[in-house]
Amino acid sequence: MYALITGASSGIGKAIAYELAKKGYDLILVARREIELNELKTNLESNYKINVVIKVLDVSLVENCKKLHSEVTSLNPYIVINNAGFGRVGLFSEIDLETELSMIDTNIVAVQVLTKLFVNSMKDGIILNVASIAGMLPTPLMATYAATKSYVLNLSRSINQELKNSGSKVRVLSLNPGPVITEFGQVAQTKQKMQGMSAERCAKIAVKGMLKRKSVIVPGLLMKIMRILVKILPMGMVMPIAYKIQNKK
Repeated sequence: MYALITGASSGIGKAIAYELAKKGYDLILVARREIELNELKTNLESNYKINVVIKVLDVSLVENCKKLHSEVTSLNPYIVINNAGFGRVGLFSEIDLETELSMIDTNIVAVQVLTKLFVNSMKDGIILNVASIAGMLPTPLMATYAATKSYVLNLSRSINQELKNSGSKVRVLSLNPGPVITEFGQVAQTKQKMQGMSAERCAKIAVKGMLKRKSVIVPGLLMKIMRILVKILPMGMVMPIAYKIQNKK
């Protein structure tokens, strides 16, 4: 049984690959970095009795998403994890427009296309879309990133309800981590190292929640508390706090 993971060469995607390998899933690993993918494939196949297929491509391009889907349909993946994505910290007025458009293509368009294609081709299985705790509220100094993750979160919840009501065996879930120790901070150009849980712990929580078909997965007690506070506190109180947190980066 295959599981497909985008953004699999590092961070949460790589950690989830190991977690699923431990459970005996064969893997389809997708990323732009061929060397890292080949190293990961070698390590996984050496340590676990699984098959690993690698796909070197950029999912921010719609044609690549369609190509990926057509190439893996014969493998009939039971799990699809849309993990590829990135963020950028800074003032909306100062972040380069092309960077933001690339972020939208990776964080939203790729998720939209791959979710659509696999929902229509899967008879049973799980699609896990990686959103973020930042997607649960507007986030100054990460305005575009938070907006993309809000899209992913709400899209996933809506589709999941549609599938439940239609009697489909397919589920579309979302993973909403807070800070995780990955390359995210470097890519986002933060001025300090992001503190948070390890990618390995996040992956364990993600896989456990996914296999239980939990609609919204929030790793860590602190993030669960933050999710509750965001729901009950006035937005006028939450937004200045969010600004201060991001401004430290």
